[in-house]
Amino acid sequence: MDRLEAMSLLVAVTEAGSLSAAGRALKVPLPTLSRKISELEALLGTQLLIRTTRKLTLTDAGAVYVAAARRILDQVEEAEREAAGEFDAPKGELVLTAPIQFGRLHVLPVVADFLDQFPDINIRLLLSDRNVDLADAHVDMAVRIARLPDSAMVATQVGLMRIVTCASPAFLDRHGVPAAPGALPQLPCVTVDMLQPASSWSFRTPGSGVRQDIAIAPRLAVTTTEAAAEAAMRNVGITRLLHYQAAAAVEAGALRLLLEDFEPEPVPVSLLHLPRAQMPLKMRRFLDFATPRLRKALSRLVQRPDAPAQRQKP
Repeated sequence: MDRLEAMSLLVAVTEAGSLSAAGRALKVPLPTLSRKISELEALLGTQLLIRTTRKLTLTDAGAVYVAAARRILDQVEEAEREAAGEFDAPKGELVLTAPIQFGRLHVLPVVADFLDQFPDINIRLLLSDRNVDLADAHVDMAVRIARLPDSAMVATQVGLMRIVTCASPAFLDRHGVPAAPGALPQLPCVTVDMLQPASSWSFRTPGSGVRQDIAIAPRLAVTTTEAAAEAAMRNVGITRLLHYQAAAAVEAGALRLLLEDFEPEPVPVSLLHLPRAQMPLKMRRFLDFATPRLRKALSRLVQRPDAPAQRQKP
């Protein structure tokens, strides 16, 4: 049997969550896939997977083996890249991930210009509002809009993103403009509930910078930021977004920014990748190409009209 192939199939099965899902993704017949996993278990003399009608679970031995298989497959892939010349010339496939709306508005234009300059590089751009595990998904680089936890990841900060509160002019004519965050519980609000309900919005007290957490009872809760912006433009209520998610509507006059003196600290925008002993040239070229372009685009967003530009960290 081809042991590397069996390892790849086992890893694919665990990532897909079932034999049938992995078979569809790999275009491998289910009986073939099941047989190869069984052959690997026979070779090792231990059960790796517990199969039931509803789900598939790794045994303790299987979890250890899959972790080792991932490391081996990554080393093989890097060796193949080196042999193919990816460390000597910028070429091959580059896999990127970014939030959906930010990726469409700000990453895709950079990618299009990059592809024009580097004809030997192809890009797969995965747009998702969930954080993709770079190692498990075999992603080279990610755009993250968040304060990053301490980790082994390598991050290049390309800017800052304001967290803004906004509403439509018609809504404000009807309900009045809140002078301070404490007025929000008495006003209709639109919240974005992506992973869990948003129970409060954070603000900073001008001057002292003391954090204020304001409890929000939403008039409308939605699951996407696009829907929240649309609802606010339709006069449903006040909403809280990242600035890029509201910038076009603000510029068009469909939304107005509120409580700007109380905004929380802007969050970093970073290009993130796994640490590597040697970075493939396709990644180095993209990092060098994208960083100044994203910094330029984001510097326009982070500025308030009455405030000087905030200095970006290198």
